[in-house]
Amino acid sequence: MSRSVGVVVPAYRPDVPTLESYVNALQEAVDPATVRIEIDVPTDETIERVESLDVDVNSAPYRRGKGAAITAGFESLSTDILAFADADGSTPPSSMASVIEPVVSDRADLAAGSRRHPDAVIQSHQTFARRFLGDGFAWFARRMLDAELYDYQCGAKAISRPAWSKVREHIFEPGFAWDVELVAIAGAMDLRIEEVPITWEDHPGSTVSPIRTAVDLGGAVFSARHRAKRIRDSRLHRMIAAGRDESPALVDREYHE
Repeated sequence: MSRSVGVVVPAYRPDVPTLESYVNALQEAVDPATVRIEIDVPTDETIERVESLDVDVNSAPYRRGKGAAITAGFESLSTDILAFADADGSTPPSSMASVIEPVVSDRADLAAGSRRHPDAVIQSHQTFARRFLGDGFAWFARRMLDAELYDYQCGAKAISRPAWSKVREHIFEPGFAWDVELVAIAGAMDLRIEEVPITWEDHPGSTVSPIRTAVDLGGAVFSARHRAKRIRDSRLHRMIAAGRDESPALVDREYHE
């Protein structure tokens, strides 16, 4: 029995020609039942051009963050498999198909694309500073979380609907740290996680500060570890949680409406 696939593409002020080309290539390589583009702060021209594609489009007039956009997209899908791919096209459509395959074949509950896997193919590299900070973050996360991966932040992941139903109420991070928390929660729940080496090409021009992002992600690892320990019923982390006033999970906020 075939399993349907839905792909969410989160986009913040995307390069429209790149996005159009990438979505068309994804449809050919993956053959998803649905592609949904979640756009933050789009121009009228962007909306008009994207809506001309054979996809679902949802836009927000403010910046929700990558994680909130993906969550909104996942909540809207009715497919058996939920996947996302970053809008810049750094993960080629053929690699995206490889990421989805372990979940489609039921070898994994969550599949994570990996730029740092020994078998990954890197066609162009990030700057030294980004590589250094990224490698350091991955090293730190492996020692803090139950799931040991080479790469937690690659913008290509797929999850089964039953697995998403389990983790969705434990996801709080609206920004780039969403990936880390997703993997941490899946690991804490003993879900089957498969890391998939990809072909990857860096797309320069990001406005994200590597140092600020590394600091934010470091803090997110501690938060993800705390939530994962609560799932594992740690008495210490239950006590810590009792003294905190936590914001609601992403699925309980307005993002998905």
